[in-house]
Amino acid sequence: MSDKAIVVKAQEGEPPGFVVFLRKGPGQTRHEVTLSREDHARLGPGREAATVVEAAFAFLLHREPKEAILSRFDISEISRYFPEFESELPRYLDKAS
Repeated sequence: MSDKAIVVKAQEGEPPGFVVFLRKGPGQTRHEVTLSREDHARLGPGREAATVVEAAFAFLLHREPKEAILSRFDISEISRYFPEFESELPRYLDKAS
């Protein structure tokens, strides 16, 4: 079973929405996330929005089990729980597809 986030674009608009399925270990979790165009431009310039979301989930999975990740949130909220998120995200973007 894959330990990678499967990111599906769910809605257009502002902010764009994504559904993320996590399969790491037993079972699967589902998460609904948004990523504003401004945050996308700041966090992942030149990258697809889905790639930024995938990298954000890789970051989260290195810090907590998939079951602990909120089921619905905006990517900007991650820094509230993990202040190092924005400075470490480029490393995860380099590994993302």
